[in-house]
Amino acid sequence: MSGSYVLLQFGSNLFSHRFEDLESRPAFTVKTVDQQVNVIVHIAREAAWSQQHPEIMGPSNSYLYFGPSRTPGYLVYGNGPEVAMVNHLRHKKDASTSRYFTAQNGKELKWKVFPQKMECLDGRSTVATWELSQPEDVFSARLIIKHSGLTMVTEILTTLSLNRMALDLDWKL
Repeated sequence: MSGSYVLLQFGSNLFSHRFEDLESRPAFTVKTVDQQVNVIVHIAREAAWSQQHPEIMGPSNSYLYFGPSRTPGYLVYGNGPEVAMVNHLRHKKDASTSRYFTAQNGKELKWKVFPQKMECLDGRSTVATWELSQPEDVFSARLIIKHSGLTMVTEILTTLSLNRMALDLDWKL
């Protein structure tokens, strides 16, 4: 059993990109599905990848429903209830760049945000690390997910995307 799983991000558009594993299997797709009134982004876990990992749990997709002019709206995991985006972008100290969210299993996790990377922690244990690629790489970024993160992998990808979008859109939370 592997201790971690590497997903490569292809595309730098925050609202439309994909992740593949090292065997080029599609793992996740992030795409805008509607922008007529407000932007709606679908984050989908791909069967080609998830079938390789039977320990994966949780919803296979999520939707980000933005407010007017791409302001914070709400998100939905699978067919679950609406959750305000700001509840997945909480911070505990004004000067901190860390952002907290509560997973569906009730655990509080945090994303530590750095200029070139982000780390998702469950307590003191890192469950995922996202890092921008080097100029010579053919991919845009690398996401490393620890085995313990597979049980909430869709939540990790959703909150990673949400945090990156919030930074890019300069939300003052």
